[in-house]
Amino acid sequence: MNTTTKHDKFLEDLDVKAILSQDVEANIDRNLPMRKWLYAWLLDPNIPGNFQKELDKWVSYLIIINLFTLMFEHVPAVYEPYRVWFECFDIFSVAVFTIEYALRFYLAPEDEEFKNRKNARLGFVTSPFAIIDFLAVAPFYLQAFIPIDLRVLRFLRLLRIMKLFRVLIPAIAEFKELNKGRTFRQKVHALVFPSDFGGTMQHIFEVFIGVWVILSVLAVILESVKGINYILHLQFVILDAVAVAIFTVEYCMRMYACVEEPGYKGTIIGRIKQAKSPSTLIDFLAIVPFFLEVFLHHLMDLRFLRVFRLARLLKLTRGSDATAVLVKVVVREWPVMGAATFIMMLLLVLTASLGYLFEYDAQPEKFENIPTSIYWAVITLASVGYGDISPVTPMGRAMTSILALMGIGIFAIPAALLASAFSDELVKERDQLKAKLFSILKDGHITEAEAAIIRAEAKRLHLTVEEVNALIEVVIKEHELEERNPLPIHKIAENPALAVEHYKVLLGQIRQLGVQVDAAQFDQAAQQGDRLSANEFALWQKIQGKA
Repeated sequence: MNTTTKHDKFLEDLDVKAILSQDVEANIDRNLPMRKWLYAWLLDPNIPGNFQKELDKWVSYLIIINLFTLMFEHVPAVYEPYRVWFECFDIFSVAVFTIEYALRFYLAPEDEEFKNRKNARLGFVTSPFAIIDFLAVAPFYLQAFIPIDLRVLRFLRLLRIMKLFRVLIPAIAEFKELNKGRTFRQKVHALVFPSDFGGTMQHIFEVFIGVWVILSVLAVILESVKGINYILHLQFVILDAVAVAIFTVEYCMRMYACVEEPGYKGTIIGRIKQAKSPSTLIDFLAIVPFFLEVFLHHLMDLRFLRVFRLARLLKLTRGSDATAVLVKVVVREWPVMGAATFIMMLLLVLTASLGYLFEYDAQPEKFENIPTSIYWAVITLASVGYGDISPVTPMGRAMTSILALMGIGIFAIPAALLASAFSDELVKERDQLKAKLFSILKDGHITEAEAAIIRAEAKRLHLTVEEVNALIEVVIKEHELEERNPLPIHKIAENPALAVEHYKVLLGQIRQLGVQVDAAQFDQAAQQGDRLSANEFALWQKIQGKA
């Protein structure tokens, strides 16, 4: 009973939101002075649940958008028609950066870095971050008083990118601390591969690569529009060259540091194994078209390779849980899907052959051969029906009707198999998480390492706080049932020490039974109808100390 109460209390006190680091409410006293209250909500990095991270994130987004606007300002065909919008955005950006600077200046006496100085605000103004913040807005105000060449002003506005150091420098400091005493290769590994040593810097690296993947793919898509390519051709060429340089460096870093990964040990064997992995092959395909076109363009026309730059989009699947589950499901269900595919192909060939037989005489230009008829069979089975090829004979139309009806079921089989397998896989993954939670909660508390496991699993399975709470409640109930119900005999027998303890418990219960039961009535009942054999009754007497 005490154990049950303990688990109930543990579940009641368990803060799942805190464990998952989701929507944690900031614990800030409303009665604080205004300046302390504002600092706690907006700038204090040590209070979970406040707006400090959100503020830094949105300011970073604004800085990146500013860089793109500066690039497009150098393209007259883009800038001139929308000059007013560009100017309004610049005013908005300066207003935001000015408010941020003024806010940090006002709250400097509450900042841990400056609060102990004689003049906290002077210390803030002379700090590197404050100087960067000042340089981000100064050019805008200087042009109001000093005539500045527009080209010089645009150059000075590039200083806004330095505001990103407010996010980068703490991340770099954290990365150095996590990797203190480790080799250069181990540090590179921590940067490009997920590990306990990557910290925020590894996340920033992944976001950086992801942004460049999206930019390069968008550039490839927009390049195909002649009007846009005519205006931004030079920008597209530069962007593609920079993207290839970034992806090439990333590829080399992964190949260099992969030997630190479990399962990839060995200077040569490990790197060959890494090079053959699907994710690394995708990385290779992301850069090889550029180099082939540069070095072999004089031998043949390789412009068609530019389309293959869209393969960079596959880089976003690295570490994707959805992709991993899809691969696992397809591999597991492949025998059944293979059978369904075989039936589908058999049906396609048969119907295409019949379509050719029935329609060739009526439409020789459309049903000219069986491969062409296969195209007709595919679009009919798939219920697409483009209409470019359609039967005109009665037998052909009858067969098309039957084929269309069959296609509804035939094409639905693989989809149903995948949907069912996905559902089963998710149930299996949640059962595995439940088993982990059962082990974690067995001792009645959660360590930081165990919380990290729960966070990782919840993120991988896309579980909400409510879903994790429900799983924990199920685990707690199972704990209670385990404590109330003894282990089965075969489980106890597997452990001799446990078997001895169990035997002692049983002896104690028999002795308690002998004390509480009426001895004469027990002896009479035992001897009636030979309910107990002579040996069993003698053992009872011996345990009770009567023999």
